[in-house]
Amino acid sequence: MKFRTENNQTQKNIKMRKLLFLLTITLFKLGFAFPQQDVFQKPAQQQLVVDNAGVFSSQEISMLKEKLHRFSNETSTQVLVYTTPDLQGYDVADFAQRLGQNWGIGQKGFDNGIVIVFKPKNEEPGRITIQTGYGIEPLIPDATANQIIDIEMIPEFQKGNIYQGFDKALDVCIALTKKEFTAQNYKEKAKKGSEASGFIVMAIIMIVFFSVFAKSKSSRHYNTGGRSSLPFWAAMFLLGSGSHRGSGWGDFSSGSGSFGGGGSSFGGFGGGSFGGGGASGSW
Repeated sequence: MKFRTENNQTQKNIKMRKLLFLLTITLFKLGFAFPQQDVFQKPAQQQLVVDNAGVFSSQEISMLKEKLHRFSNETSTQVLVYTTPDLQGYDVADFAQRLGQNWGIGQKGFDNGIVIVFKPKNEEPGRITIQTGYGIEPLIPDATANQIIDIEMIPEFQKGNIYQGFDKALDVCIALTKKEFTAQNYKEKAKKGSEASGFIVMAIIMIVFFSVFAKSKSSRHYNTGGRSSLPFWAAMFLLGSGSHRGSGWGDFSSGSGSFGGGGSSFGGFGGGSFGGGGASGSW
């Protein structure tokens, strides 16, 4: 009786193993029957803003589309903004190049496409890249793409202003491709801005030092006839120096929302090619 009970239990275990084996095979076959979607496959619905990471509001997406669609219609140059929570093991530059090449960003024969891929910061550092088609590389060289990332994008990303970082970078890219200013102009402007910032920091340090020194000297001589005028002339000095710096890239005529005509519809990708130009950054 005991032997028969053990035998029945053994048969049940064998049947269970067979069922598990068949279930595994079935799931394996289903995996091939319904493979994971290839993100690099050209989509049926083509848009210049793809926010898979969900970092933009609906209004921000609309504004980006409006800007990029109008720019595309006016110049034929296409800029793809693509956000993703997962680079699927690819380097961010490689990811962007595959998108640009497989989707055909830009026009065939002109290769005037730009792909900007963004991965938000989480447990891993945030990643950003600007990749340019063959026809855009002379207008936005690798060094300039790197400056755009460092100056326009990452400082805003670090403050949580994702849209502002994209908007500022797109203004510069649009102005460069429309030849409203050159990469050299942008480089010189960036250098001046950096020098001006350093000068202001040094000026503030000197102002604080002399203010403290003057106050200490006044106290030792029991000077009650008035306070040091340093804070006043310091404020005037800062206001004067700030007025010569300008505001951002306002000296250039950028493409920020001021396109004339062209409409905001988008007719689809044009078959452009990419060859590895661009730059990347992280924060």
